[in-house]
Amino acid sequence: MDSSWFERLMQEQEVVGLIAGNGPLPVIFAEKAKAMGLKVVAVAHRGESLPELEQVAGFVRWIKVGELRKLVETFKGNHVKSVLLLGGIDKKRALKELCLDEWALKLIQRLQARGDDTLLGALAAELESHGIGVLSSHELLSSWLAPEGIITKESPTEQQLADVRLGIQALQAIGALDIGQTVVLKEGVILAVEAIEGTDRAIRRAGGLGGPGAVVVKGSKPNQDMRFDVPVVGPNTIATMAQVGARVLALEAERTLLLNPTEVVGMAQERDIVLMGWKAGGRHGKD
Repeated sequence: MDSSWFERLMQEQEVVGLIAGNGPLPVIFAEKAKAMGLKVVAVAHRGESLPELEQVAGFVRWIKVGELRKLVETFKGNHVKSVLLLGGIDKKRALKELCLDEWALKLIQRLQARGDDTLLGALAAELESHGIGVLSSHELLSSWLAPEGIITKESPTEQQLADVRLGIQALQAIGALDIGQTVVLKEGVILAVEAIEGTDRAIRRAGGLGGPGAVVVKGSKPNQDMRFDVPVVGPNTIATMAQVGARVLALEAERTLLLNPTEVVGMAQERDIVLMGWKAGGRHGKD
């Protein structure tokens, strides 16, 4: 994480809010903030956020997904002026266990669509209406962004590069509809498009349909708000690819996070998985 980001924030305020989803990112952030002397006021989600967050955040309030009033009141009551959204929400579980309060219901009723970007954008606007700004996780995690070009030692074949190019086109099409951030292909055939199930389940589904040799393409949506829902790849995704024999992971450069980059790259090389970064509108060949 970018230490200069913490230093700039500390010049402006002594406390920062955290809306914590699942995965290790919220805990990693809170640990770094604590080490830098910045107090974290966190709103964590039951069944999603890791309990370790309580050991490193200055204050944690647990809520259910959809309890918007509690979320806003927690930050206002602790004089929080800026918040970060880190970690995801299991959409399948959220649909089953959603607990919409009156504030959330009013917010959702105003929306024509309810995709990830739309919902998160509406949440950001709601927070801002209460004087709480939403910070960019993209800027905070800049050192973890995937670089452009071939990242591992091995390079993709010409067929795999063709699949990457097709995957980028498909990804941009589904992204414009706010559907998902991952497409899985093999030899010119699209095996799976990520929807509500998430990246790893989409990869498993593709492996079951097409067998080993698949190419996974992941990136942001065309109008992605980089304050939140930034595409993330971690060790679990590499392990899932290895289980189904997927051979290439192509990530949008400078817009996709590598969680624990050294570990992810090392795991990919050990499992003979090609890791590469691409840019929309740029060259997607061997650099």
